[in-house]
Amino acid sequence: MKILTKQVQTEIVVKGSRFLAEAIPCQKQDEARAILKAQKEKYADATHVVHAFMLGKAGEVMGMSDDGEPSGTAGRPVLDVLRGSGATDIMLTVTRWFGGTLLGTGGLVKAYGGAAKELLSQCQESGALEEYVPKKEFSFECDYALYKNVKRAFDEFSIDGLSEDYADKVRASAKVPQDQYETLAARLKDLSKGKILIDSQ
Repeated sequence: MKILTKQVQTEIVVKGSRFLAEAIPCQKQDEARAILKAQKEKYADATHVVHAFMLGKAGEVMGMSDDGEPSGTAGRPVLDVLRGSGATDIMLTVTRWFGGTLLGTGGLVKAYGGAAKELLSQCQESGALEEYVPKKEFSFECDYALYKNVKRAFDEFSIDGLSEDYADKVRASAKVPQDQYETLAARLKDLSKGKILIDSQ
């Protein structure tokens, strides 16, 4: 599976109707609800804000809505394109501004599905989709002198999302690929002569 690492958008126009398609990184269902609410507020002048999402390591959690379009003509084609993409932890919204010409059910399916396809190909081309690598979160604290050596040791690993808090000691948290975690923990223990105790999630 692949995951989305940044927001991407594209737009198509079909018989005067504007379809703005956006891909947004998303990991939980309540996050999906919050994104949808924000999109509807942002595009309050739009006719419809259709969405579909896939979450979980294997894309096993799915959801979608036609948002007032005829049943099966909007959310379903967007979700079908998403399911065929091999992507997870992703939410697509397709916002429509009605252009005055009715598209009919076939036209709607084609327009919403087409907007989603165009968007996912943009995600691919822009490098926004990358292979899903299970990661483990960890945190620890140590004194300043030791932390300089720790930072050098980090260069040997694929550390992601490093957050540092400098107080009386340095408190650091980050993520590392699961298959590197045990080696990292052993390296820090060895480096600190057992002083660094890692908390992991």
